[in-house]
Amino acid sequence: MNILLAEDDAILADGLCAQLRGAGFEVEHAPNGPVAEYLLIKQAFDLAILDIGLPMMDGLTVLQRVRSVRPGLPVVVVTARDSLDSRVAGLNAGADDYVTKPFDFPELEARLRALLRRTQPASTAPEMDIGRLRMERGALRASVAGEPIDLSPREWTLLELLVTHRNKVVTKDQIGQAWSSGDGTEPVGNSTEVYIHRLRRKLENSGVMIRTVRGLGYLLEADGSMSS
Repeated sequence: MNILLAEDDAILADGLCAQLRGAGFEVEHAPNGPVAEYLLIKQAFDLAILDIGLPMMDGLTVLQRVRSVRPGLPVVVVTARDSLDSRVAGLNAGADDYVTKPFDFPELEARLRALLRRTQPASTAPEMDIGRLRMERGALRASVAGEPIDLSPREWTLLELLVTHRNKVVTKDQIGQAWSSGDGTEPVGNSTEVYIHRLRRKLENSGVMIRTVRGLGYLLEADGSMSS
């Protein structure tokens, strides 16, 4: 899961980033409000942690602006203000949960995972459909409009990752991690582009497209109105 941490205290931010990565999350840090707003609008995150007291633009303003663009983004507000008015203001601005400083990391982690369970779609379905593409996980089989497509193990892993995270950016690091947990027979290097090119050719006329998001990774989405 990819998380944005918006926190202006550099020491606290470094510690939280290290703990979150140690817990298996991917983390990007924003030191102020405008940077947090820009990243949350331009990139695909699974969850955001927003400190209310951000410099240049406070966390509640960031939250209100981002909500108009990404209404479904799970957001946890973190603040040193422990008053009813502050909690109500955060929740009214669109926060999904509220944590007061100081807090223990296990509590924050538990809240994050609970929020993700409530908001993330199940990704373990035996069959996944998008456009005219169908993936049958149990049989390791994929088809376009009922016609089977031939996929190597690495192509299957890549396509499954993209479909599972449809409409979200998948980074090269995520792809490398998925491959390393599979056959692990070759380094990633520039081979990602080769496999993306192969998949694009095999997905022609599927109603599915793989977009390159420059500097970030790849995003799979249905072409036009064919999303499932």
